Amino acid sequence: MGVKPLGDRVLIERIEEDEQKSAGGIIIPDTAKEKPQQGRVVAVGPGKVTDDGKRVAMEVNEGQRVLFGKYSGTDIKVDGKEMLIMHESDILAIFD
Repeated sequence: MGVKPLGDRVLIERIEEDEQKSAGGIIIPDTAKEKPQQGRVVAVGPGKVTDDGKRVAMEVNEGQRVLFGKYSGTDIKVDGKEMLIMHESDILAIFD
């Protein structure tokens, strides 16, 4: 892996859902699907530095499954895989 997030940024790999069907049983093609809003944390930055120079520890850790906003982050490719890099504050929840 050649990407190390800086500050309070997090690198996330999207978790693709299995085949999607509508309520009527119609299979939704890949071109009509929305991108998933769940992912697994691949790497985390060291944390945000406050105005007085102290570093705030990150709340998320590598390997955790998270939920993020639909339009959060920036899409990047790492080793041929599509990933997202976003601020920790864009993460809405952590799954147990």
